[in-house]
This record gives sequence, structure tokens and C-alpha cells, in this order.
Amino acid sequence: MPEFTPDPRLEADSYPITELPLCQLRLMNDARYPWLVLIPRRPGVVEVYDLAEHDQRQLWREATLLGQALKGNLGGDKLNIATLGNLVPQLHVHVILRREGDAAWPGPVWGQGRAEAYDLDALADSRDRILALVEGLDGLEDE
Repeated sequence: MPEFTPDPRLEADSYPITELPLCQLRLMNDARYPWLVLIPRRPGVVEVYDLAEHDQRQLWREATLLGQALKGNLGGDKLNIATLGNLVPQLHVHVILRREGDAAWPGPVWGQGRAEAYDLDALADSRDRILALVEGLDGLEDE
């Protein structure tokens, strides 16, 4: 069985944060938004239905718990959770905290302006905050 590796485009556009029970958690390199990406560590998965049922439940658990923690701890007006994959077919879930008046509000973040790359200090700070959120999550473990 082939090993899991993130799509090269996801690797180029994001930073690894940690491993969750199912997914690799990554931070998109766009400081305009708190924007996380969950990539199930299952090779060859393109659609949600390609995952076993228990992995589908775990994917949703990870996305919703992480999103709830983001919104509750960082503040925001709306949480966007999406799977698109038109350009990157490997299944991945975007978890994006939106704020009224952000660079793309109220539209989607894709294709809106230029990404603002994190500087090293902001990247380290964001990584530390996200890791603290993950450590504080209850119910993240696979049932």
C-alpha cells in the first residue's frame, strides 16, 4: 500500500502544524485569515466517500472541533469549512475563520487578492496558538 504524502501544491502553499488522529493539520500561508487545512492521511483519497465510514466521521469531528476552537478562541463572525479540490484532487478540508471586513468578505477567500505570506515570527506565533487549541480539544480521538 502506498504511503500518504501531501499533494505538492498543498505542501508549497501551507506549513505543517501537527498530526491529528486522521489528518495532517497544516496552516495556509496567507496571514489575512486564520486558515487551516486538514488532509486525511490515507493515500489515494479524492472524495469524502473514498474514506471508510469511521474515517468520514473522524474527518468531520476533526474539522468541526478545530473550527469551533478557532472561532471560540480567536473570535470571528463565520466559520467556513469546505472541500473543493478542483485544482488539488487529494481530499483536503479547509477550515477558515472569517471576519466581517476581511480581505474577501463576504465572498469566498479563493481568488481574492494576493496571499500575504507569514513572516517567521507570525508563523511561529500562529503555530503555537494552533497547537495550544489542538491540545485543549476534547473528543478529538477516534471513537
